[in-house]
Amino acid sequence: MKDNLQVTTGQAPLIAPQLAEFVANLELTDIPAEVQERARYLILDAVGIAYASTQYEFAHRTLSALSELGSGTEPVIGMKARLSLRDAVALNGLLIHGLDFDDTHVPGVIHSTASCLPAALGMAAHDGMHGRDLLLAYIAGMEATTRLGTVAKGGFHQVGFHPTGLVGAFGCTLIAGRLQNLTKDHLAMAQGIALSLASGSLEFLQDGAWTKRIHPGWAAGAGITAATLARHGFKGPHAPYEGRFGLYASHLGEQLLAEADLSAATQGLGQEWELMNVAVKPLPACHFTHSCADAAIALRREHNIQPEQIEHVRALVPQEVIKTVCEPVQHKKRPQNSYDAQFSIPYAVASGLVRGRFGLADQEESALRDPVVLGVAAQVDYEVDPNSRFPKYYSGEVIVTLKDGRELQWREDINRGASDRPLSKTDIEEKFMENACIAVSPSRARALRDAVLSLDQHDAKTVANSWAA
Repeated sequence: MKDNLQVTTGQAPLIAPQLAEFVANLELTDIPAEVQERARYLILDAVGIAYASTQYEFAHRTLSALSELGSGTEPVIGMKARLSLRDAVALNGLLIHGLDFDDTHVPGVIHSTASCLPAALGMAAHDGMHGRDLLLAYIAGMEATTRLGTVAKGGFHQVGFHPTGLVGAFGCTLIAGRLQNLTKDHLAMAQGIALSLASGSLEFLQDGAWTKRIHPGWAAGAGITAATLARHGFKGPHAPYEGRFGLYASHLGEQLLAEADLSAATQGLGQEWELMNVAVKPLPACHFTHSCADAAIALRREHNIQPEQIEHVRALVPQEVIKTVCEPVQHKKRPQNSYDAQFSIPYAVASGLVRGRFGLADQEESALRDPVVLGVAAQVDYEVDPNSRFPKYYSGEVIVTLKDGRELQWREDINRGASDRPLSKTDIEEKFMENACIAVSPSRARALRDAVLSLDQHDAKTVANSWAA
């Protein structure tokens, strides 16, 4: 194959060869110990969520469908099922992402672990690699995926694309390629192939459909497919990111493309670790709702607000998140299912003000029909936050006007869990235990925790089997 690492647009080297070189050359010794440790804790968080997801209908309906398409030998997190490689990877992605409780890279507005981990786990186990290889590939994929998401500055959401699925496919391509020992040329070519396989629509926001849940697993499968095709000599375009019909031009449009920063895709590679900017979620909902939900919870705690006291509520949110968590207004004020609730500022705020929490139990069918919460949700209106710090942080503010004329306000300038306000290792372990214990006993959860945190000490097949039911 012709060496394409020097191909440029006439202004700067192309992104795909630069990412290929980074991923091909990266060694575990190049990665600081604190980054490796953080990676293990992000993986722990993901595995706990996957276990919790096994108790939900969407997981079992997906398993039924994939099982019908064929059997295999690859394990699934938290389940006894064995599937083909790509189907196991798809299901693992769905389990990690299915409760919308998984981590978020805030500047990239992307749930990167939900695709990168299934790709690394599946490929490493399938090809007989070691847990160290799994960890290295995961970190490499996270670095690429988060940067590629950051380029768009939140723009994908504005035009209806979900970067977790769309951009995730490229990071997973690099993960799979690294684990298959692809050359730099083939790694670059594989990203071009991924351009035609990447997808992810936000249309689920209209009615709470389940499609978002499958996006990261589908991205992981697409990445494995693209890398394998490239290894066999299949040719893809050379400029999947900068090209006339590349990722950003085709998915952002002229105005948002003009605002994008292509340099963010490769800036600081190997020196600055974007994995450290990945936020672990404290609440099981769209990250855009967290600051307002936390503000509402704080107001209830500080002032003992009662629902009957409330006259009106204003939620201040970044302009960029309105389409996702504030509109269409009728769906947001009366969510019809758990996904509607997870993407609803009015419901998140109302749950915080009435119940003092916004957890998985608050998204159950009975909770969604609570007339008191719905009554408060109807009183919640949104406004653009003039002091928003998006996309660095997902800021939010709640202002409650009481019937006696008082006005109570609480602002969360930096969302809880963000890089400058991170959850601790203890916090993450507690979250893991709470989620895992939805499905298994505390003793099994503790053993699973230890197995996850020591993943780099075992072969990848042993790791994958130890995470299964």
